[in-house]
Amino acid sequence: MQYQDRLDFATELARKAGAFARTHFQAIDALVIESKGHQDLVSNADKDTETLIRDAINERWPDDGIVGEEHGRKTGTSGYDWVIDPIDGTANFVRGIPQWCVAIACARDGAAVVGVIFEPSSGEMFTASKGGGAFVNGKPMRVVQTGDIGQGSIGIGFSGRAPAMAAATMVAMVIKRGGVFFRNASGALMLAYVAAGRLLGYVEEHMNSWDCVAGLLMIEEAGGTIVKPDPATSLDGGTVVIAGGPNMFDEIQEIAKASF
Repeated sequence: MQYQDRLDFATELARKAGAFARTHFQAIDALVIESKGHQDLVSNADKDTETLIRDAINERWPDDGIVGEEHGRKTGTSGYDWVIDPIDGTANFVRGIPQWCVAIACARDGAAVVGVIFEPSSGEMFTASKGGGAFVNGKPMRVVQTGDIGQGSIGIGFSGRAPAMAAATMVAMVIKRGGVFFRNASGALMLAYVAAGRLLGYVEEHMNSWDCVAGLLMIEEAGGTIVKPDPATSLDGGTVVIAGGPNMFDEIQEIAKASF
């Protein structure tokens, strides 16, 4: 329980930030929405929620660094960095679809040690700490044990940072092998679903750290297998994401390598 204080802090902060963001969600007609690029939206709710999170981190852990989606990089001196996505699934959020979350992770020397993903619409709180296990609303999570792709769905992510045909090829290969693909426009939530055993695995050619650091730690702590991000570059540069249950990972990785 080496990181319990940081986990407790992140859990309560995610709950507070989620409640704040939900007030905006319940008044979506008043949102100010901007486009940052292809299928990449941001609202005043994203920016204000990240400010709330940053202010709390700066007060409690002033020497820590921060990597955030909306307000950039703060360099710290402690060796710890907080990695935050105030609203993952903004495309859903601004259209009134209740599939979005607050994602907060803490990394030590570039490697995740705490991960929290909170979905305010369902009240589900996914948490993990290095060596401390992974939980949803306090109940232990375990990844799927099946090795049969026909026994579930694989999450497939896509963004404008990668060629469109890669995702299309992955979808076709999954279906051809008897599987089903899943996408809900929130990469962080889909990774949490892998940790919870709801999805067989997840693949995306490139994810920003704030979308995946928390979820990848959860998958590992829930007994899953991942392509480990490079701690020297992934916080600021992002990473390929390939993850799944221990008996599904090889096939998922084979599909990914054939598609990228």
